Amino acid sequence: MDIKAPDLGVDSAEVSEIMVAVGDVIAKDDNIVLLESDKASVEVPSSAAGKVIKISVAVGDQVSEGMVLIELESDDSGSDDNADSVDNKDNENQKQEEEPQASPDSASDTESSAPKKSSGAATTYALPDLGVDEAQVSEIMVSVGDIVTADQSILLIESDKASVEVPAPVAGKIEKILVEAGDMVANGQDFIVIVGSGSDDVTEASDSKLATTEAKDSTQAEVKGKADKQTTGEPKQAAKTSNTDAPASKPVSKLTEAQVNEKLVNVYAGPAVRKLARQLGVDITQVSGSALNDRILKEDLFAHVKESLTTQKAAPVSGNVASSSLPSLPDMSNTEIWGETETQDLSRLQKVSIPQLNYNTLLPQVTQFDLSDITETEKLRSELKGSMKAEGIGFTILAFIVKATGYALTQHPRFNSHLSDDNTQVILRKSVNMGIAVATDDGLIVPVIKNVQDKGLKQIAIEIGELAVKARDKKLSTKDLQGASFTISSQGILGGTAFTPLVNWPQVGILGASEATMQPVWNAAKQTFEPRLMLPLSLSYDHRVINGADAAVFTRYVATLLADPRRILL
Repeated sequence: MDIKAPDLGVDSAEVSEIMVAVGDVIAKDDNIVLLESDKASVEVPSSAAGKVIKISVAVGDQVSEGMVLIELESDDSGSDDNADSVDNKDNENQKQEEEPQASPDSASDTESSAPKKSSGAATTYALPDLGVDEAQVSEIMVSVGDIVTADQSILLIESDKASVEVPAPVAGKIEKILVEAGDMVANGQDFIVIVGSGSDDVTEASDSKLATTEAKDSTQAEVKGKADKQTTGEPKQAAKTSNTDAPASKPVSKLTEAQVNEKLVNVYAGPAVRKLARQLGVDITQVSGSALNDRILKEDLFAHVKESLTTQKAAPVSGNVASSSLPSLPDMSNTEIWGETETQDLSRLQKVSIPQLNYNTLLPQVTQFDLSDITETEKLRSELKGSMKAEGIGFTILAFIVKATGYALTQHPRFNSHLSDDNTQVILRKSVNMGIAVATDDGLIVPVIKNVQDKGLKQIAIEIGELAVKARDKKLSTKDLQGASFTISSQGILGGTAFTPLVNWPQVGILGASEATMQPVWNAAKQTFEPRLMLPLSLSYDHRVINGADAAVFTRYVATLLADPRRILL
């Protein structure tokens, strides 16, 4: 029985941890893998109970909806899936008895992966479901004559959404490779011919596999160091020529898609990297690749942007942000200067958040500060929280902030928008999907409340509580984290009088709320100071879309709504 990836809410996510092993007996809803996107960690439960007979993914793989994660030997002996699993197991045991010299792992992988043909025959294999209609062959990781094991990565396939390594369907010897780097391939297309591990040639070659692997590693290192001796099919040389001959680019504004595509003809980069180059407005022919054969990675694009900012080549729309590009750390090994140091790894969530945070170096961000008198609102909340608590609902001031801000966004839709890629249009959102920043042990995570404009305070409070619990328990689905049009970051009772929240691109605004405190406020009518509960607000915004006057008006409007929530009913 195949256990497949459910609807992830995104095109693909990375396997961060495999939580079961072959031979484990699991129950329905037991967690089997941990998937991570750039927003969250999601544990995927098993849809059935049984014994794990095969794990079809590896840590680091990109998976999408419908991809097989594991195979189970079902508890239900009457099911077809179970019958197939039992047959496979019997065949595997029989094969191990006939070939006692083969390792159990190798026999299991070969039996489960290969078609039912003689093991020594040359067999043509087709590509698995790639999750997209077509994708580009970015790298061929084996050569004709190589000995491979089942599930060894042999191709790197890239779409505009993800990079996927295609594993060898069986163990054996590579007889023929039917695709080339740069080819566009589709699901089910024949891509390789492998002689099964039963042939004499493969058996003899297996004895010297370690030496062959070492020789290949040495050869690959040589190839990387000799640019002019690259094999046919790798467009490195052409890309180098393009980099040399092309006139110096002037990154004054983003290139059009047609212009970028013209320059990409002789550049060694996958579709995902090309798409990112368009988004960043980078002339990719000016970027140096760091991967094997000078293939350009996303990290190379970010490094190019940072270097451009440092040398003052950034576009005017980005402003003078050269100081945001930091030099490399000094050598801190000298303890007489730096003292003792300790290295700690970032959490997985922090690591995957860094590329998104790097976008902020390109945003001209400004922050507007204000205060809201929430004295009367807090009285109303105190009156209602008892009945809410009886229903199991936590009724915090955040529910009022979300409701007031959601209403304000319907009245000021430019704050609920995105700037188009070519910087010529603003895309206004018709619904308000509010991101709520939640602190967890692994870092900050931002689940989303959808259609806030249509929900009352009680429903908003319920959803805030549910999302907070799911975030802390790592139970958020990818759908819980997508589609935000604006974000609120509340520091609650953590302290502080104000802060500067970072705009979460492609959004154009984020509202920060600090701890409310009692402050003396002048009452002109009574000619005296009165103690009032004041809530500090910090609105950060993308100055390309929002100007300072509009930001001041919007922040004051939110403050006014929070002071008297009855205005929302008008």
